[in-house]
Amino acid sequence: MVAGRANNALTVYALNRSAQQLGLHPGQPLANARAMVEHLPVVPADEKSDLALLESIADWCDRFTPLASVDAPDGLLLDITGAAHLFGGEAAMLRQAREKIAAQGFAVQAAIAGTSLAARALARFAGGTIAKPGEDRIAVSLLPIAALDCGEDKLRALKRAGLKTIAQVAERGRAELTARLGALFLTRLHVMLGAEEKPLAPRRPLPDLSAARHFADPVTTQDVIAKSLHDLSKALSDILERQGQGLRLLEAVFFRADGKMQRIGIRTGAPLRDPDMMLRLLNQKLDALADPLDPGFGFDLIRLEARIAEETHPAETSFDADENAHRQIAYLADRLSARFGEHRVQRFVAQDTHIPEAQSAAVPAQDRDFDGIWTRKRRKTDPPLRPLRMLEKPEEIHFVAAEVPDGPPARFQWRQCRHDIVRAEGPERIALEWWRENPRRRLIPGSERLQRIKLKLLPSPVPPSRDYFRVETRAGMRFWVYRDGQHLHNDLAPRWYLHGIFA
Repeated sequence: MVAGRANNALTVYALNRSAQQLGLHPGQPLANARAMVEHLPVVPADEKSDLALLESIADWCDRFTPLASVDAPDGLLLDITGAAHLFGGEAAMLRQAREKIAAQGFAVQAAIAGTSLAARALARFAGGTIAKPGEDRIAVSLLPIAALDCGEDKLRALKRAGLKTIAQVAERGRAELTARLGALFLTRLHVMLGAEEKPLAPRRPLPDLSAARHFADPVTTQDVIAKSLHDLSKALSDILERQGQGLRLLEAVFFRADGKMQRIGIRTGAPLRDPDMMLRLLNQKLDALADPLDPGFGFDLIRLEARIAEETHPAETSFDADENAHRQIAYLADRLSARFGEHRVQRFVAQDTHIPEAQSAAVPAQDRDFDGIWTRKRRKTDPPLRPLRMLEKPEEIHFVAAEVPDGPPARFQWRQCRHDIVRAEGPERIALEWWRENPRRRLIPGSERLQRIKLKLLPSPVPPSRDYFRVETRAGMRFWVYRDGQHLHNDLAPRWYLHGIFA
């Protein structure tokens, strides 16, 4: 017997058939159970592990239908509408599901009905039942009222009224049931009888398109697996071509005979339906796995899913346009993302701001929803106005020589090294965006101090500013430094920061 805590008391969480024959039942106080049965073996419940195991079984049941939902603490609900014929009918599908799950070491009870609550009740009290379409009311009518699963209080009320079966409860009037047991109970009864339906909430979004291959005997050889992936990529490509679509997110799902499942996903920067390219990207992802794909006792099902598919439009290309180069770059980004992860392959997108550290944002290279426009701000013969490398956070520098009027001092120290300035250009004054609701998001060290002092010393609000200089040291290094703007409004010594390094 398994015991768990409920309402600050130990109760019976689960028990086997032998314990049920002794008169014990779930929800019973553990003290009462021990008083009824001497030397009762008790195991503490681990609800988190039980739920994780149930979810793994639900993932494995994706081989039957993608509409799988967890019915905690010990059940699963599968919507098999339109899928039973793929397994030889409802009876064959039910038998196959029970046998495969039982082979993994679980005790299984299952049933098929038109509504989720009817199937749940039949599975618990009449396992193996297959209710005919539209006859859920007949199938559940003879079940005991315990199949309603409505709580101990409502069950006691039904027993005191002399009701023993669901059919007897259904014969009572709506007003009487609502007044005594509530509207929620009436709704639950109608769902169980097939008069209403409560749709399932699938654990995963449904794929747009898919192609699958079942194996009579589990396969373990790499040649057969590779050949299956090749055939499935062609089949999925044909489906995409007929639909006029291309995939953006592809997942390969491998179902093992021992109940384990593994998903491998790849993302593309543009809609894709070329089977050879799909297969190359998928193999690139499989080769980069830290934990190689292990067939174990063999795969009995392999499926390719287009999780996200987009409509494709024909485009005209000219002989002068370098379209092939753009495609090769996009394909290179897809390959690198498949190997190293899309979060590690990024590109910079222009932002509508003049603040140096906010002029670009790093986004995944495959994402085409952030195609900003970069504007040229200098001629080819002009020297660079912005450094090639910007520091993630500007670092304060300390001058060891007197400051030159309207310019930087001749010597400064940065990262415990001294640099002698031989040439300087500037200043370039940049004011922060005072019109934003929270301008401090854009501020960096130095300007934040100005915000705190401004209220005390300035008679009117003045936006903080920075004076940038391009400096060159005696060793030939070129830096981008700036002076915060507070020296313009008070007598405090200005603070200097190094913001970037020129190539």
